[in-house]
Amino acid sequence: MINIIVSSDPRYNINKDAIRIVVAQILQRHRISGKLEVGINIVGDRKMHELNRKFRGVDSTTDILSFALEDPNPGSLQHIPRIGFVASPDRVLRLGDIVISYPQALDDASMDGVSVDEEIRNLVEHGLSHLLGIHHT
Repeated sequence: MINIIVSSDPRYNINKDAIRIVVAQILQRHRISGKLEVGINIVGDRKMHELNRKFRGVDSTTDILSFALEDPNPGSLQHIPRIGFVASPDRVLRLGDIVISYPQALDDASMDGVSVDEEIRNLVEHGLSHLLGIHHT
C-alpha cells in the first residue's frame, strides 16, 4: 500500500491525480513497494522562502525542498555518525515530504518551454530521488 498525500494551496490549479501517478511510476521504476507514505505539498513563495530560510539558512525562495524522515540508504553517508530510528509500529515507511513552490514552478516552466504540470512532475521526481537517498553533488 502506497499512500501519497498531496496538499495544495487552493489558489493553485494542480492535478493531484497526475502527481500521485508520477510518484507511483518513480517508485515502481526503482522497484520500491510495500507499505510506504510520502507527502507532496504545493505552496506559495512566501511559505517556501520561510522554509528555505529556516531549514537551509538561505534567505530566498526556491523551487523545491525535500524533507526525508528516514534514510533508505543509511550507508550512503559513511562519514556521518548514524542514529538508529525506531520503526513505526504500523510498519509504514514514511519517506518524508516534498515541498514545491507553485510560483517558482510556473517561472521554471515558462523558461523551459514546458507546461506547469510537466515542471511539477520533474520537480516531484527530483524531490523523490532525494527522499530515496539519490543525491546530486
